[in-house]
Amino acid sequence: MDAPTQEWWSAAEIADARLPDLPATKRKINQRAKDEGWDRQPGKVRRRKGKGGGLEYHYSLFPIRARLALIEQPQEPEPKRSREAAWADFDRLNDRARTKADQRLKAVRLVAECEGAGMVRSAAVSTAALRVEVSEKSIWNWLALVEGVAEADWLAYVAPKPTGGTGKAAPLDPEFFALVRSDWLRLEQPSLTSCYDRAKRVAKKEGLPIAPIHQVRRAMKASISKPTEIVLRKGTEALRRYYPHQDRDKSALGALECICGDYHKFDVFVRWPSEPLPVRVQGVFFTDIYSGKILSWRLSLTANSHTVQLAIGDLIERYGIPQAALLDNGREFAAKVITGGAPTRFRFKVLEDDIPGLLPMLGVKVHWATPYSGQSKPIERAFRDLCDRVAKHPAFEGAYTGNKPDAKPENYGNSAVPLDDFIAVLTEEVEDHNAREGRRSEIAYGRSFNQVFEASYKSRPIRKATEEQRRLWLMGAKGLTAAANNGELKLMGSRYWAEWMYRIAGQKVVGRFDPDNIHAGLHVYDLEGQYIGHAACVEKGDFLGVSDAREVARKRSQFQRAAKEEARASRDYSAAEIAARLRAAGEDVTPSDLPQAEVVQLVTPHRNAPKAPRLVENSDQEERLEAQIARLADRRAPTPTEDDPEEMFNRCVELEQLDAEGHPLTEEQRNFMTDYQRSAQYRSFLRMRKALGSEE
Repeated sequence: MDAPTQEWWSAAEIADARLPDLPATKRKINQRAKDEGWDRQPGKVRRRKGKGGGLEYHYSLFPIRARLALIEQPQEPEPKRSREAAWADFDRLNDRARTKADQRLKAVRLVAECEGAGMVRSAAVSTAALRVEVSEKSIWNWLALVEGVAEADWLAYVAPKPTGGTGKAAPLDPEFFALVRSDWLRLEQPSLTSCYDRAKRVAKKEGLPIAPIHQVRRAMKASISKPTEIVLRKGTEALRRYYPHQDRDKSALGALECICGDYHKFDVFVRWPSEPLPVRVQGVFFTDIYSGKILSWRLSLTANSHTVQLAIGDLIERYGIPQAALLDNGREFAAKVITGGAPTRFRFKVLEDDIPGLLPMLGVKVHWATPYSGQSKPIERAFRDLCDRVAKHPAFEGAYTGNKPDAKPENYGNSAVPLDDFIAVLTEEVEDHNAREGRRSEIAYGRSFNQVFEASYKSRPIRKATEEQRRLWLMGAKGLTAAANNGELKLMGSRYWAEWMYRIAGQKVVGRFDPDNIHAGLHVYDLEGQYIGHAACVEKGDFLGVSDAREVARKRSQFQRAAKEEARASRDYSAAEIAARLRAAGEDVTPSDLPQAEVVQLVTPHRNAPKAPRLVENSDQEERLEAQIARLADRRAPTPTEDDPEEMFNRCVELEQLDAEGHPLTEEQRNFMTDYQRSAQYRSFLRMRKALGSEE
């Protein structure tokens, strides 16, 4: 009896074939197999490969009429797959299946070699079966698979067909799959099992067909791409990290061509002098991108632009002015005092009249690192070194805090390091960081950062800072608007003024100052960065102090004299001279004769109009009146132009004596006396005279 094309059958396949003397349902086939003990026949039962598993039975267990029906069925050869389909199936195989494909290809090629040597195919198959230790029937099946196929494609055709998804399982319901997929693709990242269980509850209520979880898992892998999974379950930032990073070549740079700056918070408790409790200090560091050397650093309690200024100043004083700077996007670097006027700043509003920052004024081109992207800042590599060699230094035992809240050491908070000790260790480790040899960067080639920097520094043109430029980083900067009347500037409750400041009245300027001594005055610059001059601080005087008032009066008098001299020098001709020249240049104009008035109207005098003085007949009385008029004329003489405080006080005392004696005072004299008696200057002189006594 010839063998049928299919020798092994599952219960479902037997039921679908509807063979004679066999049941037509899977359940009854399994019951028949159990009753007749098919699973106990050696060599007649095997585990089914592929999805679902189960048992397969050899056709020889079937009743005789069922076997005859299988043999009598027309044998339709299985159509060969196309070359593209065969290689596509091969590409989906795992390593184990590909190993089997290599073994089969070895057997098929061995048969071809034997046939080439003159052996008949049957003998060649027997020889190959002995060599590769497989059955001859298997080799015959493999030869049938490659019949008419080019030898270059034999591997794809003899390979096992990929399993999974090719069974006769019921198709996955789209609505049920959509429930699971939508629940699973969330940023909370729920497990697939929990999403599947929730979808089952909904499906049972709505009457949807429920697929097994392994089918849902395969559908997930087949229909959802990895980028989609990352975006919906981890976010867009995670997707950016999955994209391959760019390697940036530093070989085209040189020493001090570009620097990199950032803040680092140390994982160490330090006793800061002005703080009652231990703190974690922060440090701003600047490195040379070409060599990796740490060029300067400063410590502070918080990240601030003033510390950044000082660190940049240390770098420039020691090494020179860099050409460019790659900075972090924090507020301390994006502050206007550092990068004001830079064309691209991610923080603060960019205005046309922004004060120019330190780096733009020095001609340093500013580049900004990508926010939340540590790999875009080469200085992060140095910070990793400092975390290991500084924060975990043996001198800081018990002061280490851990690099995150859930990673605190067991001896957390046992001690705190004095600031001087911390600075000493940090200085030593930074020097060791720069001098350590064996660096493996594309520039170092085993050298230290110091050696790489020095080799390039010697051959490059370096810009050094002048004393005027040095003021830029030693002082804070703030945009100020000068007073509209005299150009006075106000900063932090203090007033600043100089005689030349009338030229900037109402204008916006830049005031640079020493943050540690704001009473030292302001260095004033225009918005283009050009130095204008120095403005002294206007100190507050003692409320009852005479010397302060006298000094202010003296300076005011000097200022008035200088202004008057400048005013006189600015006029080349007096008004009388101009009028005389106008008369000489003009033509003689004869006024026309006025017509005689024919009607004259008399004006009635007002009742309060002054009466005409009566003639004095007594000569003695006339002399006394003339003497009194002379004295009043002396008292009505113009007041001195000098506003000397002591002279003003003496004048007020004299007017008081005249008023007490009954002499009449003019309205101007009485107003002066009344106003001056209310001033603090008058009261100060009066107390001083009473305390010291009259000088007369």
